[in-house]
Amino acid sequence: MNKSELVDAVSKKTGLSKTDIDRSIKGLIYTISESLSRGEKVTFVGFGTFERRNRKARMGVNPQNPQQKIKIPAKKAPAFSAGSELKEAVATGKLPKLNLMPVAKKGSTWTAPKGKAKKKSGKRK
Repeated sequence: MNKSELVDAVSKKTGLSKTDIDRSIKGLIYTISESLSRGEKVTFVGFGTFERRNRKARMGVNPQNPQQKIKIPAKKAPAFSAGSELKEAVATGKLPKLNLMPVAKKGSTWTAPKGKAKKKSGKRK
């Protein structure tokens, strides 16, 4: 799946416009990248954790001349560790329930669906 296919799929599932989804994905990627560049972890419970890892300097081999050794410098690299729900979804094909709250259109206010709100007892505490 590429980015445009992801935008289409999320748009269908959420009912949001493709433009809004595209902007959200760009913002999400930028914010994750910004956090990682500062050395912060970004965790989505159940999905996984993005983090920055330090790689040590090491000796390698020049692929064009295997007899020549080259020094590979130390660097910082992004890494992702999958969370429990993602691991289970990949292993079993069973996806967690998708729980999306309704989205209010511009200029309107959202109200809870009838029958979902708790009744108040009328007594004050």
